[in-house]
Amino acid sequence: MKVVDNSPVKERRNSITDHDLTIRVDYAAVGEKRPSDNALFFRSWLEDPLRAGAFKPSGAALARAMAARIDPSMPGPIVELGPGTGAVTAALVACGVNPSRLVLVEADPVFCRLLRERWPRARVLQTDAYTAPAIIRALDDPAAAVVAGLPLLVRPPRQRLRLVLDCLRNAAPQAPFVQFTYFVRSPVPAPRPGLRAHGSMMVWRNLWPARVWVYRLADHRAGIIRNAHT
Repeated sequence: MKVVDNSPVKERRNSITDHDLTIRVDYAAVGEKRPSDNALFFRSWLEDPLRAGAFKPSGAALARAMAARIDPSMPGPIVELGPGTGAVTAALVACGVNPSRLVLVEADPVFCRLLRERWPRARVLQTDAYTAPAIIRALDDPAAAVVAGLPLLVRPPRQRLRLVLDCLRNAAPQAPFVQFTYFVRSPVPAPRPGLRAHGSMMVWRNLWPARVWVYRLADHRAGIIRNAHT
């Protein structure tokens, strides 16, 4: 005689994936410790290496170096692309950025949930970072800065350049686009006519030494093209 287990718990476990379980589990409720940021990042990298770009979050020194390129006194939202577990986000808040000004654009659903828990006043958008120009254009106020931790080099040079230019053209005049790279050269084809670029000294206190690049439109009157024809 065959015995069938029809318990709802059994059915629910068989109907969802391990990925879903990772998203929904309430660690405090079940008395378990949440996986470390390193473990979460490594899981994300295993699932999609090209999206994650690295198997470990940015180190504290690199995060501080990126946040230092932002002027907290400049009004407007600050858009972060690919915040991951929030290493740079934490550095921005430590530098004086009010979390309510943050617009965090992240594709990984596990990271999105973590970001919402850590900064409940921030706006967390689960979507592809390459939709950022449209997101910035739709903001009520011009973005004061764009901070990115994206693996840009997995995309063609023209696509990288278009992302930076389109973000800056929809942001406030002289807003910076801040991006790090593990390479010496700029990850975006720059400088070039219409786009200024400045690279930092190497940040050695990181798992892989990195440089921080800051891009701005060359014309100080440029930016917020959404208002150009009003």
